[in-house]
Amino acid sequence: MLDLRRLRLLRELHARGTMHGAAKALGYTPSAISQQLAVLEREAGAKLLERTGRNVRLTDAGQALVRHAAVLLDGLEAAEAEVAAIAAGHPAGVVRVSAFQSAFLRIVAPAVAALAESHPGVRVEVTEAEVEESIPALRLRQLDAVVGDEYSGQPRPVHLDLTREPLVREQVRLVLPESHPQAGKAKVHMADLSGARWGACQPGTGHRDMQIRACRDLGHFEPDLRYASDDFLILVEMVRTAGACALLPDLVLGYGVPGVAVRPTAEGPIDREVFLLTRATRTPAIEAVAAALHTAALQTASAQ
Repeated sequence: MLDLRRLRLLRELHARGTMHGAAKALGYTPSAISQQLAVLEREAGAKLLERTGRNVRLTDAGQALVRHAAVLLDGLEAAEAEVAAIAAGHPAGVVRVSAFQSAFLRIVAPAVAALAESHPGVRVEVTEAEVEESIPALRLRQLDAVVGDEYSGQPRPVHLDLTREPLVREQVRLVLPESHPQAGKAKVHMADLSGARWGACQPGTGHRDMQIRACRDLGHFEPDLRYASDDFLILVEMVRTAGACALLPDLVLGYGVPGVAVRPTAEGPIDREVFLLTRATRTPAIEAVAAALHTAALQTASAQ
């Protein structure tokens, strides 16, 4: 009889690539992971791992077991959720969600508040994180839903094992100091900002890539990126106090940003889609959270 807990270890090793990576993700020591996987090999009656230098890789039998493990773990998750819902008389259970900052504030927080009233049996745990780090956690069942974003011209990778649903499409606008010479114009040409100091999210994020691409493609210059933060409110403050420029989406600008000028780009709109990612198999509790996120996104879009 195969032990599902050990199947989780094998799946984590497959995803992380090393014993140390799997151990760190799960809070085990590498030796404990190795011992448990040795037991799993005896249970399976087949060699699942082979050494390649100082690392290990899955054999064909190990790869096959990982594929089946995903199905088994999906079934276990669905069974646990159904039993919890029957016992409670309504959707129940823990749903773990990640979201980037502006979506956390404008979409996820209102959804969590609404769920506390409509589905008290659903416990929502929310973490602020960028989509780049959240998708692996979703696929490994460390998260149940991810609120991510995609800027125009920068498509995210397609994951066939995940379900993606649009939540809201919004505009990205130039944010300038009120004293900037271009702040008085109705629309601003990117080329006129070639000498500006810029603020953007951290390297490796979609927002930073979008800002660099906009400066290069629309303004034909390399931006002087001096300020980096994944907190858009910090970037707004750097515009207000340090004279920076930034390209920021409506979700953060919808709060109202006194002390700065918000303008469209003369070259045409830049937009961003905020989307929801879940695994293909969704429990009633995850369905309830997804519905609440859609409602909150619709209300946010209507208020802009």
